[in-house]
Amino acid sequence: MDVKRLGIYLNDHLAGSVGGLELALRTEQENRSNPVGRYLAAFIPELKHDQSILKSVMRTLEVPEDALKARMAWASEKLGRLKLNGSLVRYSPLSRLVELEGLCVATEGRLSMWRTLARLSTKDARLSGFDFEALIARGEAQQEALQHLRARASDVAFTDEPVPFGAGETVVASS
Repeated sequence: MDVKRLGIYLNDHLAGSVGGLELALRTEQENRSNPVGRYLAAFIPELKHDQSILKSVMRTLEVPEDALKARMAWASEKLGRLKLNGSLVRYSPLSRLVELEGLCVATEGRLSMWRTLARLSTKDARLSGFDFEALIARGEAQQEALQHLRARASDVAFTDEPVPFGAGETVVASS
């Protein structure tokens, strides 16, 4: 196994984890009164847990963390907030949609990483102590929930009449 390439790969995913967690925290804060915020309140601890498992995998494989990549991902997420969203001073329905799409993409990336690590675990005994199949199953459930919320957010973002997000809807269950 090429440890150098694996280290780059895992550090890229750690950086993505940092950015994705920041995005989830911001989105949850802006949506506390609706199903998006309620789902993300349960999702965020799962993201933190996944990040800790990734760091554990890296320690197990003796891959050092690239702090610069993580700081750059954190800063990039903050800079990403400076985009036109159809509203100069407040959060808009388009903001919610774009943020949910970002979380869907980040979740797909995390799933891809868990699947890759599951394949590698058949070749490297050091990875045998990690339950990648459970992480994959949880990620798939998260992706389904996020896609449901994203679809609803697109309905609200592009309606002609202002509609409060989640009026009359139930919370999407977290895995």
